[in-house]
Amino acid sequence: MKQDMIVILDLGSTENTTLARQIRDMGVYSEIHPHDITATELKALENVKGIILNGGENRVVDGQPVDVRGELYTCGYPILSIDHPGAKCEKQLKAFPEEAALREFVFTDCKAQANWNMKNFIADQVELVRRQVGDKKVLLALSGGVDSSVVAALLLKAIGQQLVCVHVNHGLMRKNESESVVEVFQNQLHANLIYVDATERFLGKLAGVSDPEQKRKIIGGEFIHVFEEEARKLKGIDFLGQGTIYPDIIESGTKTAKMVKSHHNVGGLPEDLQFELVEPLKQLFKDEVRACGVELGLPASMVYRQPFPGPGLGVRCLGAITRDRLEAVRESDAILREEFARAGLDKKVWQYFTVVPDFRSVGMKNHARVFEYMVIIRAINTVDAMTASIEKVDWEVLEKITNRILAEVEHVNRVCYDMSPKPPATIEFE
Repeated sequence: MKQDMIVILDLGSTENTTLARQIRDMGVYSEIHPHDITATELKALENVKGIILNGGENRVVDGQPVDVRGELYTCGYPILSIDHPGAKCEKQLKAFPEEAALREFVFTDCKAQANWNMKNFIADQVELVRRQVGDKKVLLALSGGVDSSVVAALLLKAIGQQLVCVHVNHGLMRKNESESVVEVFQNQLHANLIYVDATERFLGKLAGVSDPEQKRKIIGGEFIHVFEEEARKLKGIDFLGQGTIYPDIIESGTKTAKMVKSHHNVGGLPEDLQFELVEPLKQLFKDEVRACGVELGLPASMVYRQPFPGPGLGVRCLGAITRDRLEAVRESDAILREEFARAGLDKKVWQYFTVVPDFRSVGMKNHARVFEYMVIIRAINTVDAMTASIEKVDWEVLEKITNRILAEVEHVNRVCYDMSPKPPATIEFE
């Protein structure tokens, strides 16, 4: 069943994602689109029932107030304007709408049906993937994280053995991560899995590179090159599956919002990319991706696995990556995960990890003055990865983790706990 849709046009609001989620929570699908969408582009979207003009503090771009194209006001869709003085329509609201007002617009004015659910979403995506791919093959980067796992399950449902999964060990995985991916997907789920150990290749490309954006682009680009090489060994590979989700796209920037950071799924792809992308999760928030995984029958241990960025520990070994700091990140992260599991925090905290900055601090070891690295612990809770709060970990647990890291991890003499929520901080450091 095709889901009815409410389109949110971004006219400078910082609440676009909040509004979209509120509408989805009502059982109606909602997407965010740029303010300058054309009438033709709007009509090409299926089952649009209404438009929301969502204005806000970023409504002025390059000194000029933004507005939708005049043709949109005469397209025949019900229109709700929020905090947008230039709108040429009635029903204007000066602030974020109360749920009652929003419900009236969605269900009474737009006559939308509450048919947004994971069963319908999966059915739609299976149809779209089959239509896009035909009898060709899809190459998928299978990291073993939530996003790639759910994409793999959805693509397996849609095209079965036409899916070829590739796990690339780029040397930036968590401790024993690659071994776990092979065990779960090859031995338990019987996926068509190709394992590539590209550790030296990635670390060589990243040597001396300290800029976070450049690191992400190198890692993303190198991934694509690895896939291209693997594809040449296979026949009929025309598509590249990716686990892009909605926050990836939003945080990579819109026409009225600055880029927070590029994502390896969104930015940094080489111009000579030889694959057409298949991105069936690109309109889902993180919690919706997990719900999709549950609907697809994936085990809870996989669906609720710790989130892990595409560039891996490359964005947690801050600055230019060195092997000693990379190992310090890997080992301290393993200790953190072990102790959180023992304390029951692995089921309570949404994401937790360690980072190691690229500077040393003075300390004392064996009665001698030393300059060594620090480990920073980050533990946050969130629903959709757009905002995040800090987990208040018991002091005894933190003390135990600290003592273990200082005793077991080489080249470390200091442990800190990050107290910064998102915003103003982001979840990752780079």
